[in-house]
Amino acid sequence: MPIALITGATDGLGRHVARDLAGEGWTVLVHGRSRSRAEDVVPGARVYVADLSSLAEVRRLADEVLANEPRLDVLVNNAGVGSAGEREESADGLELRFAVNYLAHFVLTLRLLELLRRSAPSRIVNVASAGQAAIDFGDVQLERGWSGGRAYAQSKLAQIMFTFSLAERLEGTGVTVNALHPATYMHTKMVLAARGSSLSTVEEGAEATERLITTDAGTGRYFNGLREARADPQAYDADARERLWALSERLAG
Repeated sequence: MPIALITGATDGLGRHVARDLAGEGWTVLVHGRSRSRAEDVVPGARVYVADLSSLAEVRRLADEVLANEPRLDVLVNNAGVGSAGEREESADGLELRFAVNYLAHFVLTLRLLELLRRSAPSRIVNVASAGQAAIDFGDVQLERGWSGGRAYAQSKLAQIMFTFSLAERLEGTGVTVNALHPATYMHTKMVLAARGSSLSTVEEGAEATERLITTDAGTGRYFNGLREARADPQAYDADARERLWALSERLAG
């Protein structure tokens, strides 16, 4: 029975995917910030509680998975903060959307890599977005000219750049990594808070996400829904990707 860890599985896309996989016989590891909400997603599922705005909690989450799980077939990096609201900082003093949407998953993924390698063939699915903004390496924390849209879009491009870089590093290991924009403005709390209405259903996004979880779609690719697509040009800049990786290692300590 395959095992999947889904971050941000208590609401929206993550909750839907968790329930679908459990219905198909998967063992689902449900991550959320609230134990009661996480336990409500899939009855009897193993629950992991952590606030991804704290890198210390991200590391604790990874270490608990490593201590408790015999294998990990799929990691779905789904948890995120949307574009609504004011500029906030994480527990580590970093711009919140960059910290939660990208850096937390960078740390979690790398800490779980050995388990994923031992479980190969295994898959990493990064839930990104078609909303992407090039990273200004002179102001990654957006201390000048912050907007929720820019912060969100920058964090999502960082996820895609990480996807491409990690795929290169994992070549030949049996671990694949892909990113996707599940669907445009799905009917989730995050979207409704940002724009007040939706354009797509969560079911549409779940279908695209589950395809990458359950079928071989290659590695190092970005998908818009069910189709492979082109990301922001910066994602294909090898120097920019390496610069982001080095910065991420430094910020993660």
